[in-house]
Amino acid sequence: MIMKQGLWFVVGCLLVSACTGYSPKPAGYYRIDLPAPGYHEQEFQSGEFQISNQASIVYTSNQEEGEFFNIVYPQLHAQIYCSYLSIKKENLAQLSEESRKFVYLHAVKADAIREQVFDNQEQSVYGIRYNIQGNVASPTQFVLTDSIYSFFRGALYFDNTPNQDSIAPVLDYINNDIQVLIESFRWKK
Repeated sequence: MIMKQGLWFVVGCLLVSACTGYSPKPAGYYRIDLPAPGYHEQEFQSGEFQISNQASIVYTSNQEEGEFFNIVYPQLHAQIYCSYLSIKKENLAQLSEESRKFVYLHAVKADAIREQVFDNQEQSVYGIRYNIQGNVASPTQFVLTDSIYSFFRGALYFDNTPNQDSIAPVLDYINNDIQVLIESFRWKK
């Protein structure tokens, strides 16, 4: 009898001591398996560039003064909204300022906005890429121009609530694709 009571006492002590160190697990995110990057050439009205094999082009509008399309990543729930506009001599400054304003509308929620200048004199492609850090609607935007005839703008949006931690791997993946797009960008002559 004493042996049974001693055994129950030991089991009871183990159970009580095992439960005292409990702490809830932090919220986690689903693992995202990203495919190996691959690219193909894509043409539009006044130029061409390389896009990811994971993306496709969806044309939204084609007007006399410009062309509007989205680079859609269906598996990653993201889109790059693109617009091409023809520059008239007096509106390059206006287009540049409007694009800058679109970027800095995110300053309220952004932790930081980093600008990266792009300059390819051989192809007459000049631009700025904006990396907007924080829980913002559009974490990456860019503009490209030849400074005379053409103006191209892109803005990345995700199809869900912005949460920098949960979209980080996908954002890095698409940012690499955007860098390839910018570096491969060519104007049609």
